[in-house]
Amino acid sequence: MKPIILTGILLVNLALIAYSVAIFTEQKRKIVNNFILFFITIGVLLDMSATACMIIGSSHTALTSHGIFGYSALTGMLIDCISFWKHKKKFGTNTKVNRKLHLYSRLAYIWWLLAYITGIIIINIRHF
Repeated sequence: MKPIILTGILLVNLALIAYSVAIFTEQKRKIVNNFILFFITIGVLLDMSATACMIIGSSHTALTSHGIFGYSALTGMLIDCISFWKHKKKFGTNTKVNRKLHLYSRLAYIWWLLAYITGIIIINIRHF
């Protein structure tokens, strides 16, 4: 496997950890704080970097079904991240999120997990 793909795999796994920390914390506490903002922002940056590595290292076009699924999942998490930052700017830190943002965060994370899992399945089918 190409080193750039292995780097992408490492980065997407780190993104999984960062997203999980952010979303599980938000889902439990139902607030936006600096801890959550840090981890979701790091998750998005890691995910963007992982996506770039996967595109560069792939022998397939960037517009595969998994690619589109992954881009939509990344976009969902980016929207969630931006929404958290807007919430902080409007209401301050350690403030309760509304039901809509709380639900959106959960759904965006689940969508992202599905894209992550399909990526694992595809890699296993292609390389093992």
